[in-house]
Amino acid sequence: MSISSFDDFIVAARAQPEPQRLLFVFTAVELPDDCTPAQRAAFEAGEGGTLTPLACLDKSSDELISFEALLEEARQHLPDWTLVFAAALSGSKDRPPRSEDAEAPLNRMVEMIKAGTVGTLIPFDTNGHTVMLNA
Repeated sequence: MSISSFDDFIVAARAQPEPQRLLFVFTAVELPDDCTPAQRAAFEAGEGGTLTPLACLDKSSDELISFEALLEEARQHLPDWTLVFAAALSGSKDRPPRSEDAEAPLNRMVEMIKAGTVGTLIPFDTNGHTVMLNA
């Protein structure tokens, strides 16, 4: 299945044979203090910058019904996020992963984002559309 929107992500998670826990890392795109004038110009034109993880969240695939529901929750706690990276954690033997099971994978996601190795994560913008990131 091709995932081009957040709602596609939810549908795909619910279609898995084992229950899923949805993992999210909210980020801001920022300009580093030591940027060059060219980097500043590109950033002001909507390109470049660095990803700064702001917060993590995990939900069972049944808890989250839509992107709008996630957006509403995020607005209450993180009004200035730019991208949210998503992944899913699979349960086993028809048992869903617990929130405690999500801690280590969420920490790995944060480290991946800091390192710029986000190839296995799905980034979504504030409208719930997937985003193609350039290295």
